Amino acid sequence: MEEYTNTELIVREDILAKAKELAELLTTSNEVQFYQKAEKQISANPDIQTLISAIKKKQKEIVAFEKFQNSKMVEKIENEIESLQDELDGIPIVSEFKQTQADINYLLQLVMSVIRDTISDKINVEAGSAESPSSCD
Repeated sequence: MEEYTNTELIVREDILAKAKELAELLTTSNEVQFYQKAEKQISANPDIQTLISAIKKKQKEIVAFEKFQNSKMVEKIENEIESLQDELDGIPIVSEFKQTQADINYLLQLVMSVIRDTISDKINVEAGSAESPSSCD
């Protein structure tokens, strides 16, 4: 049996085409549709954008104070960030957006698990050898 390195591995065009087809199908899911809608609403909301900017600014401040080993200021700013993050998370569209991110992540993990399990049913992945066609389960 020929062996290939990762750089030499050639993926069949039909496999890539099916992967793209699956990706297109996933983009039509309710989760992805809601994610895209929520992302636009969040981007267009000035209050949310102000909170996000404030959090980013505070994160940069933490880095600066960490360089000077000023743990009191780091702790103070971390508390401010936590407060800003709580305020941000209290906005319904933001919490729904985060939940949808988690849902999409779960959906992708589920798809990968189905692919892995289906392949594992066909071959012995750990040993790298195909099961005997005459074997009975």
